[in-house]
Amino acid sequence: MAKAISYNKLWKLLIDRNMTRQDLRKISGISTVSLAKMAKGENITTDVLIKVCNALDCEISDIMETVTIKV
Repeated sequence: MAKAISYNKLWKLLIDRNMTRQDLRKISGISTVSLAKMAKGENITTDVLIKVCNALDCEISDIMETVTIKV
């Protein structure tokens, strides 16, 4: 089994705050490409993660986690 990054915590946080992904993009200043990569569970830079955390006033552990996947 391998590990991967999941952003499900981020999507739940947005729902809890009544925000859309586009709202997040606007307040954090991240690109649509970075947002799309996150939606697909792809790798993004730590700079993007920090922008999201600053915009949402949260910690990295509040927006992402590692999950076990089948290879």
